[in-house]
Amino acid sequence: MGGGSGTPGPITPFFPRGGLSGRPGSSSRCLPHFERMDDASASAGYSYRHMERKMSAMACTVFNELRLEGKLCDVIIKVNGCEFNAHKNILCSCSSYFRALFTSSWNNSEKKIYNIPGITPDMMKLIIEYAYTRTVPITVDNVERLLVAADQFNVMGIVRACSDFMKSQLCLENCIGICKFTEYYYCPELRQAAYMFILHNFEEMVKASTEFLELSVNEFKDIIEKDELNVKQEDAVFEAILKWIAHEPPNRKQHMAVLLPKVRLALMHAEYFMNNVKMHDYVKDSEECKPIVIDALKAMYDLNMNGPSSSDFTNPLTRPRLPYAILFAIGGWSGGSPTNAIETYDARADRWVNVTCQQESPRAYHGAAYLKGYVYIIGGFDSVDYFNSVKRFEPIKKTWHQVAPMHSRRCYVSVTVLDNFIYAMGGFDGYVRLNTAERYEPETNQWTLIAPMHEQRSDASATTLYGKVYICGGFNGNECLFTAEVYDAKVDQWSLIAPMRSRRSGIGVIAYGEHVYAVGGFDGANRLRSAEAYNPIANTWRTIPTMFNPRSNFGIEVVDDLLFVVGGFNGFTTTFNVECYDEKTDEWYDAHDMSIYRSALSCCVVPGLPNVGEYAARRDNYVGSSQRDEVKYSSSTSTLPV
Repeated sequence: MGGGSGTPGPITPFFPRGGLSGRPGSSSRCLPHFERMDDASASAGYSYRHMERKMSAMACTVFNELRLEGKLCDVIIKVNGCEFNAHKNILCSCSSYFRALFTSSWNNSEKKIYNIPGITPDMMKLIIEYAYTRTVPITVDNVERLLVAADQFNVMGIVRACSDFMKSQLCLENCIGICKFTEYYYCPELRQAAYMFILHNFEEMVKASTEFLELSVNEFKDIIEKDELNVKQEDAVFEAILKWIAHEPPNRKQHMAVLLPKVRLALMHAEYFMNNVKMHDYVKDSEECKPIVIDALKAMYDLNMNGPSSSDFTNPLTRPRLPYAILFAIGGWSGGSPTNAIETYDARADRWVNVTCQQESPRAYHGAAYLKGYVYIIGGFDSVDYFNSVKRFEPIKKTWHQVAPMHSRRCYVSVTVLDNFIYAMGGFDGYVRLNTAERYEPETNQWTLIAPMHEQRSDASATTLYGKVYICGGFNGNECLFTAEVYDAKVDQWSLIAPMRSRRSGIGVIAYGEHVYAVGGFDGANRLRSAEAYNPIANTWRTIPTMFNPRSNFGIEVVDDLLFVVGGFNGFTTTFNVECYDEKTDEWYDAHDMSIYRSALSCCVVPGLPNVGEYAARRDNYVGSSQRDEVKYSSSTSTLPV
């Protein structure tokens, strides 16, 4: 049904070059900024087909031809003097408005001409054409008016199509305006998408959006109090409050006492809190803010003295935000055999969550990659078979499905993603170490061989930087490698780059900032703590500080601008230790241990999950780290497969 009575209030517009209809202060409503397309893309690229047909395609074509020829038509729709011939039953099939109009008891069933107010001829023309063809051209110029008209006449197919179009056009400048627009029309999915876009892109939105400054205090408060607000530091929330108040200081500074408690103040650095929050004039001058500051100082003291506790997840001053991105640690070797364990890491709370699906078979020495809503598990070994099979996991529905297998069996495989392809390189097929490589296209569900590498590599690791694939180290069957290669997909060619400073098999490789990092591994004699970074412009490697723990065959990923290394084998035992490296400080830091001792696992990062709470540490009735000991597996020194 439609969005109900009432007219939307003014929506602060952001106008592209050339402008949209209307201007600030004018009576015409204007949807916030959409990028303008050329005519060809507007008509071809954004013509939506609503697939829930009420009749066959052949019937649609026949009736539309009859309409265009004016034959067998039993109704004339008049709009501002323009007449449209049509068939009542066809209009009824897509609109409950027309169904009520033509069949109501107070209406003469023989009536043929209907004058329809409140709509323009061009919009009525699109609605009638949609009734016959189930297609409608949607552009930046007509989407708002079309959605309003479709909502008025209850043509929900067009409403959904317009909603999809608006979702595809969401950006920093228009997300607030679109979210407000949906308050007046029935577009629940669009409203959710716009609201989550605001939460997920909050820091960038505050910098880019003029609409942000026009939020009411309640609208602003509702945004910044959400657990889903994606901010790495609470400083960003406080700075946003200051910017919002600065837009109208005389009218807004009194709202500091309402907004300040929505900031997780105790999670700030103490120096920032004391110098920037406590001493700010808006805070100092407010009697209502004084108890908030005192509570924050107490919570900050308790947090520093006693460390994190379960109460921190219920106290609004210490409660961590939900993470935008979740790190998945999948499978591996634990207790002398492969495991099916899956844990997820909540970087904002520094906690691991066990989300193992017991129905899934164990797998080790595999690859993992995230692409377009799915986690792919590629190749690997189960202590009996070397796999060419590939499974994918949908984190929202929590379902697993097989997809097309690779051309080769690949244990110790290296996996990365580039331009919506998954690349699988090297590995061991049970007989030989491989130099072959292939890539997977989800749309076609096909693997395609690409150029082979210069060297046979199993137990290497790969990543993507600046549109190219890098693979480093590994084992060729005779020795651990220090060589590295880069793949250019445009010319299907591998090229050797400068060798690493150490031989590294069981290595972790990841793009971080502007460099390729090669971490840990086995040099043929020892598990390594060392790490190095490759500059692709200079074609040089430099050493970085060593890890706290030596490790090979571990997981590696970047989350919240930190490089994480997860688990692995330290030369004596599998480990559950986790640490992270910050390139800004050039230091390593301890992170919370996994629940499960394991090596030969694979990690990937999944961003923007709508059900992120199912993979994050619980924010209500949180169970502390003691839970970890209940699910810890054995730390085994059993011989690993070669």
